[in-house]
Amino acid sequence: VSFDPTRIILGGDHLGPNPWKDLPAEEAMEKAEAMVAAYARAGFTKLHLDTSMGCTGEPVALMDELTAERAARLAKIAERNSDPDTLPVYIIGTEVPVPGGALEELDHLEITSPEAALKTYKVHKEAFKAQSLENAFPRVIGMVVQPGVEFGHSDVFDYDPAKSSALTATLSQMPGVVFEAHSTDYQTPKALKALVQNGFSILKVGPWLTYALREGLYGLDNIADSATGKSPKNRLMTAMENTMQKSPQNWEKYYSGDEVDLWIQRHYSFSDRIRYYWPDPAAQRAVKDLESRLQNLIVPYPILSQYLHGVSDYQDMNTTLVEWIQNVLRQYDEAVAP
Repeated sequence: VSFDPTRIILGGDHLGPNPWKDLPAEEAMEKAEAMVAAYARAGFTKLHLDTSMGCTGEPVALMDELTAERAARLAKIAERNSDPDTLPVYIIGTEVPVPGGALEELDHLEITSPEAALKTYKVHKEAFKAQSLENAFPRVIGMVVQPGVEFGHSDVFDYDPAKSSALTATLSQMPGVVFEAHSTDYQTPKALKALVQNGFSILKVGPWLTYALREGLYGLDNIADSATGKSPKNRLMTAMENTMQKSPQNWEKYYSGDEVDLWIQRHYSFSDRIRYYWPDPAAQRAVKDLESRLQNLIVPYPILSQYLHGVSDYQDMNTTLVEWIQNVLRQYDEAVAP
């Protein structure tokens, strides 16, 4: 897309045995090693080593020492397969949130204790040394901790700076390390700025962006009908529902409840499992059909405001979608502004 590649850092997220945790640990780790090697050879230079989950026959959450031992094992593979002129930086952690958001409704979050954060740092430093990776450990730039930030299908835990002040203070004892906050999707601008000010210098966002894409496309589907004097027929939503029902493997393990709950979650869950379906040929056809319906359409501002409030002016489908998603990205940009 003609973007300057020097301005892009490719990062691998949750690299470890998670995709194979239903296998015995050694088998899962061998697959994780192959994956990390491939990431390193491909030029990914920010590697999140996530070995905190148990495999078959193990506890769900592992002891810190074993987590660190496996992380160092993966780091050794990454070092061997990386370009010597562009060695990777690493993100570590033992209290890592579930990839893609929580699977259940949230009522309480345990914030990482200062003692746990310092222990994580210590055991990883020792594990890297045991693997003769003393030269690599200074490239551990971030640690994943739980600052009290998470989202579920329909709820969000907002960041409370006062509750993580003791955790933030530990950064002075971990030279060269910042905190990486996972699941910062759907936080308020005030919360995002407070996270940055308190040492969470890497803010992870994912489903919020694809959720915004879905919002934008569904809004444009309604606009395409309304701007031609018709009641919205939700044609795109119908096509996506059919597509998800035909291939449920990307959502059925993540959503639960009765038929109404499942329908709502398929289309509106904050975890946004619908994002896996946009490349499907049927979904692509439906989006292409929407684009043709919007072709040369004049959209009165009241209709635009009704469905995509905050978009300044309608030009075409792609420009409008980009502006809608940029409204999310702008909040992150403002969070790191001086």
